[in-house]
Amino acid sequence: MITRLPRWVEAGAFVLALIAGTINAIGLLGFEHQAVSHVSGTATQFGSGLFAGQWTQVIQLGGLLVAFFLGAAISGCLLHGSTLKLGRHYDSALFVEAGLIMVAFYFLSRGFAIGQLAASAACGLQNAMATTYSGAIVRSTHLTGIFTDLGLMLGGKLRGNPVDKRKLMLFLLIASGFIVGGVVGASLFACFHFAALLFPAGLCFVVALCYRGYMTRQRLITRTSSK
Repeated sequence: MITRLPRWVEAGAFVLALIAGTINAIGLLGFEHQAVSHVSGTATQFGSGLFAGQWTQVIQLGGLLVAFFLGAAISGCLLHGSTLKLGRHYDSALFVEAGLIMVAFYFLSRGFAIGQLAASAACGLQNAMATTYSGAIVRSTHLTGIFTDLGLMLGGKLRGNPVDKRKLMLFLLIASGFIVGGVVGASLFACFHFAALLFPAGLCFVVALCYRGYMTRQRLITRTSSK
């Protein structure tokens, strides 16, 4: 149950959504106005390009789709499941994500479009870090499912059903984190161009270190109590 989850879950969800919102804003402003934190629009453009015979666009967008897919595959190899479980290699996944964002910064700052693929793979990896909360699948790189669940909760409330307040708070934090990330990403891109990617890369690194430190502390507590 969501009420039994540790309180750091909300903070982590907010920060991850902020990271995704920041990357997506930079993508929209700098990657040829291409969103990278989700693939619905990319897939639509890919199909439109196929119909119009715009093969350069098809190759570019196809590369983004494949990169997102491969990023998700990396997450699947590292995490082995979608339900939140302490001890899984979330820190390793975040370190890899930080590395991919750094690769994106390196190439994009030098004018190489291949950096878009690294950014897309980073978002695919994070999006695959889906966690099942109280029957809902929560992803931090897009808001379609979040707003759908919020609408369902409102509809249920209008019918007189009780609202899971902690679940509501989690969804609101993810939505606000993504929006704040958009503001941060746009602001940083205006000042630093592609160097703005260093901010989400650094956040991934910090969150990974915090999670690793938390897990180390929990193991020490467990060992101490078992003696």
